Amino acid sequence: MDIPILSIMLFLPLVGMILILFMDRERDVGLIRWTATVTSGLTLIISVWVIALFNSGQPGIQLEEKVPWIGQLGVNYHLGVDGLSIPLILLTTLLTFLSIVYSWRIQERVKEYMAFFLLLETGTLGVFCALDFVLFYVFWEVSLVPMYFIIGIWGGPRREYAAIKFFIYTLVGSLAMLLAILALYFNSNPRTFDIIQMAQQNPLAQAPVLAALVFWGLFLGFAIKVPLFPFHTWLPDAHVEAPTAGSVILAGVLLKMGTYGFVRVSLPIVPDACTEFAGWLAGLALISIIYGALCAMAQPDLKKLIAYSSVNHMGYVMLGIAAACAYVGPHAAATIGDSKVTALNGAVLQMFTHGIITGALFFLVGVIYDRAHIRDVNAFGGLAKVMPVYAGIMIMACFASLGLPGLAGFVAEFLVFLGAFGSYPIITGAALIGVVITAGYFLWTIQKIFLGPVNLQWKALPDMDGGEIFAVAPLCALMLAIGVYPMPIIGLINTAMRNLVVQHGFVATNLASVTSLVHHILNLFA
Repeated sequence: MDIPILSIMLFLPLVGMILILFMDRERDVGLIRWTATVTSGLTLIISVWVIALFNSGQPGIQLEEKVPWIGQLGVNYHLGVDGLSIPLILLTTLLTFLSIVYSWRIQERVKEYMAFFLLLETGTLGVFCALDFVLFYVFWEVSLVPMYFIIGIWGGPRREYAAIKFFIYTLVGSLAMLLAILALYFNSNPRTFDIIQMAQQNPLAQAPVLAALVFWGLFLGFAIKVPLFPFHTWLPDAHVEAPTAGSVILAGVLLKMGTYGFVRVSLPIVPDACTEFAGWLAGLALISIIYGALCAMAQPDLKKLIAYSSVNHMGYVMLGIAAACAYVGPHAAATIGDSKVTALNGAVLQMFTHGIITGALFFLVGVIYDRAHIRDVNAFGGLAKVMPVYAGIMIMACFASLGLPGLAGFVAEFLVFLGAFGSYPIITGAALIGVVITAGYFLWTIQKIFLGPVNLQWKALPDMDGGEIFAVAPLCALMLAIGVYPMPIIGLINTAMRNLVVQHGFVATNLASVTSLVHHILNLFA
């Protein structure tokens, strides 16, 4: 009998949470911390095992688990992974483990804090593994609850406002998504909530008006989560008020649920509507890229600056998704086909690289805030002399985020631009403005905080300790490894993305592997 490895990975954090709930909140603080750390560590190891079992050259869903759940409605407990979900599962387990390690410094209500983090891990992993709409929706909502409490209890001075705003925004999007799911269910034949079967049926192919309504219902649910302009206004408040580890998971994992939803649900199930409205997606992506970068440049608060940079960088993901489903005409299909796969590979890779880079940046903001208790970039100066280790790691993370060649951010953005140019040359060219502005605000931040004379107020700040370095070092290693040699992770992603583009009619031709294309690009820089 096959081991249900996905179920073990999915529910292990939940088991850890239940164990913690039976512990005494005052007497067993050390045991609570160790239980959360070991549980999240084991979950990370199992996720690596899942990757080892995954065959990157095989299209379709792997490691499937399917058990009848609500038979009368055709609802199944259906899990599975492919090249889209595998990188996001690794990102979730890695950032959760590092966040819990970093959170050993939390002193207030440790029991509830660790329990919520483990519940959050189960919810987010469930979204990336679920292949049944009911299961998908349950995990989507489960992930909302612990983050609400993490912000509302352990956040900053305006934590209640930020938590309620986050909850209401996401709930409104979830309800719109639920209506779209129900419309798909009632128009499927035979009726099913199975995401894979729904994609094969394309139930709304002959109902363009209803398909458009379903597309926009799904769009609202996913776009709020991304967040895509103009649905982004909850994000800066949530980030500023969330505790450090909460910001890491929020930016590194929860935002990816939105872009994952577009690729997993919208593109394969309502492909015609995606093609029809791809121009709108590309336009909103461009606005997010430039507007997010300009807003980031205007922020004196370091945490809010990085929050707006997430709006900017997730815009690149949406540009790649829009380019993949754009209509290019029958004569251009053969030449644009490989570009569409490249754009979608870049979008999924950007999800992963943004997670590790922004996760590291929020950890580093927490480091300086724990010491100085302010985040105003204008209040520092000369910290490179006072905290050289911190300065080196922070500068590396900033360079990765602005897309410096040799680091992870460059590879993902380059693939998005390369792939999107064939579908939207003008929009893609305009999006390059966002790269220039991003370089500007990160270089300005580095100058303000680390260069120039030392501000005597901070001359005695201690450098990073062992726990802080442990939380950031794996992310920095991944930034460098992916930047130098991205082929292992692109190999995981490529087959699934090529299969999606071909199967759902976004091009009418067989496509070559993007792997050979990326090898050629890397040779240009050799």
